[in-house]
Amino acid sequence: MDNNNWMQQLVMLGIGTTSLVADKLRQVSDELVKDGKLNPEQAKAVMDDIVQQLRSEQGTWETQMQRQMRNMMQDLGVARQSEVDELRGRIDRLERQVRDLENKLWR
Repeated sequence: MDNNNWMQQLVMLGIGTTSLVADKLRQVSDELVKDGKLNPEQAKAVMDDIVQQLRSEQGTWETQMQRQMRNMMQDLGVARQSEVDELRGRIDRLERQVRDLENKLWR
């Protein structure tokens, strides 16, 4: 499975979770206003603060998730793209050397 696809799915999960939390908070604040426990301005201020905090933590969450994903892939022994590219280069050089040796033998 593509590494970026996993990461994209995890990021989308985080965004979806944040959206659900924000929606639930709106519902709770609407209920508090309806019950007269908060006035609309207080509810709006609280909601704005919480939503802003969730958004600012989203970037941190994405960074942490990327770091965790890299660590997990490393623990599983999955090669990084740079390692795969280096091995491809080495294989290409070895194939070229084998062809050169075969050409010398057949002359």
